[in-house]
Formats: sequence, structure tokens, C-alpha cells
Amino acid sequence: MKPRVKICCISTIAEATMAVRCGANAVGLVSVMPSGPGVIAEETIAEIAAIVPPGVATFLLTSKRGTDSIIAQQRRCRTNTIQLCDSVEAGCYAKLRDALPGISLVQVIHVAGPESVDEALAVAGMVDAVLLDSGNQKLAAKELGGTGRTHDWSISRKIVESVCVPVFLAGGLTPENVATAIREVRPFGLDICSGLRTDGNLDEEKVKRFFANIS
Repeated sequence: MKPRVKICCISTIAEATMAVRCGANAVGLVSVMPSGPGVIAEETIAEIAAIVPPGVATFLLTSKRGTDSIIAQQRRCRTNTIQLCDSVEAGCYAKLRDALPGISLVQVIHVAGPESVDEALAVAGMVDAVLLDSGNQKLAAKELGGTGRTHDWSISRKIVESVCVPVFLAGGLTPENVATAIREVRPFGLDICSGLRTDGNLDEEKVKRFFANIS
């Protein structure tokens, strides 16, 4: 089965429309981050989420770690999925479930080494999916995504084989390397941002080439 595709860093209604037209199963909408590309205002996130057709997931990428602030942000943005780009406070997942029924939760794991397998296993039972990216939470200005870097895909494959929930692969994907990524990792889904852009804009030719290379 072909992996599902999430096109991230969507910044306008026009980009969202293009992504969906080309076959995206999900769009990523980036709220305030300590670093990285694609950040848009919450008002714009809400506007884009409102026009995305049923059946296409709308991911709110949040760097917030406190339960109440995440709940309030989702209620402002009205997406159907929350992508937690940083670690969250104890008890957060259960509280989010109670406060936001029907909203999917995706936890990002920044793959740094073998310890990332244990990190994924620790959260997998509490979320709907995990997303493997190439950030660095230890920097003064945390990298929580959008780095354009790949990570060790052998660790990602181990996570796919170990956890009980779907796994999205992110980090440095391009039309040129996506077939190799699928073969080596076997993810449920792919998440791509910078690899489909030219001069910061979503490039329809690259989007179509990406989809052609996962068929």
C-alpha cells in the first residue's frame, strides 16, 4: 500500500488547494516555533483548515507543551489533528483526549540515536501516530522540524517495526530520495516540506514528481 502523504508548511489557501489537488492526504499548518520555516498566524491556520475538504487531515503543528495552551490553540485554529512537536507535560495526552474528542494526536520523535526507539515506545500507546523528524530539542533555539536534514533511517525502520501505531517519516525527503526512504523505512506516511519548494514557494512540478516516485 502506498504511504499517505502530508505536505507541510502550507502557508496559503492556494498552496492547500494545490496540495490536495495533487493527492495530499494531509496538510501541515505551522504555528509559532522557536526556529524553522513555514510559520503562519493562527488566523491563517483557521482560514486554511476551514476550506480543506473532508477526508484530508489538517495538522496543527504546535511547539506548546502545556495542556491548557494546546487545547486553547486548537480551539482557535480548528484543525482535526494536533502535531506535538516537542515533549509535553505529564498527563497531557489524556487531558487532550477528554477536552478535544475526535481530534487526532500525533507526537513527533526527533530521531537522534537508538534511544529514540524507547522514546517512541513510551508514547505510542497514548497517541494516534508518531512522526519521525530530524530536529534537535537540546539547542538553545530548539529545532522542532523543517530542518531539511535526513536522519538514520535504520533507527526509523526499527521504530516502525516496534510501535503499535502508524508512523510518519519526515526530515529531508525529496522527490529524488523518497523511493529509497519508503524501501528502507516502510512508513505508514511521509511528511515533506522544503523538498517540494522553490524559492520558498510550493512547486507543483516537484509535488507531481514526488507523487510519481511513490507510486
